[in-house]
Amino acid sequence: MKNLKLWAFCAIMTGCFISCQKEDISDTALEGVAEQPTKSQLDKLFKMGVNTEEVTIEDILLPDGSKIKYLVSGDITIPVNDLNKYPDLVSGEGDNKQYRSDYIVAPQHRNIRILGWTGTGSSFDLTPKMQTALAWAVANYNVLPNTLNFTLTYGNDQSQADMVVYRVIGGAGGSAGFPTAAGRPNRYVRINSGLDSNTYSLNVVEHVVGHEIGHSVGFRHQDWYNRWSCGYTGSLPAEPSVSPAAIWIPGTPWSPYADSIMLGCFNTGEDGEFTPSDVTALNILY
Repeated sequence: MKNLKLWAFCAIMTGCFISCQKEDISDTALEGVAEQPTKSQLDKLFKMGVNTEEVTIEDILLPDGSKIKYLVSGDITIPVNDLNKYPDLVSGEGDNKQYRSDYIVAPQHRNIRILGWTGTGSSFDLTPKMQTALAWAVANYNVLPNTLNFTLTYGNDQSQADMVVYRVIGGAGGSAGFPTAAGRPNRYVRINSGLDSNTYSLNVVEHVVGHEIGHSVGFRHQDWYNRWSCGYTGSLPAEPSVSPAAIWIPGTPWSPYADSIMLGCFNTGEDGEFTPSDVTALNILY
């Protein structure tokens, strides 16, 4: 889940959004009435290492007007019809390391064509602020010396696009899925309209876009097992709170408190840039 967390200590920091509250804002704008998942669907998500506490089934509206039924857990969206194409994960370590999903982007699909949705005059069009944030996020990926390469265009012809980034009505955050069993990147990335508010800087929007692209190429939340970034204050658990665990990326560092663009929650002080741990993880995978 990619949520906004307003930290109490921000009120005493210069330049930080002044607030002494904690606030989680739902970040997946969806269409229609929510359905309830079946026990078998929840069992499958559990075996995939996806949090099953607040899963819904939603008809998500795509920018071409069509709808696809998804299982939704925070900002993770899995197509209902493709659920059984995802294998179960093997239980891993519960440290604050970098984690990936079961599939990553296959070598033949690593030249990724991203379409920023514009030009229709509809609510799906990315605003100028979102377009700039998308360009910055793509540049962050392209500067790294690995085999991923992104080509960004803007418009509304998605026939040649591997990934489509569009706006939906909602609070702060976004949503995305994981790479497919065929090794293709997740196709649809949704950025919530609430990020266009003056509350959120261009760097914060860059952070959210980069985070959702990260999911789309196979990254899990770095703090998936305890949601430290969302306000968890206890000592780190000895074992993951979700089992089986996401897949640890060997070679990525451990730290008592995670620091990554792939944390589950963000705040208004984000700079939108990769941390050294993010760079290490991306270059190891790709």
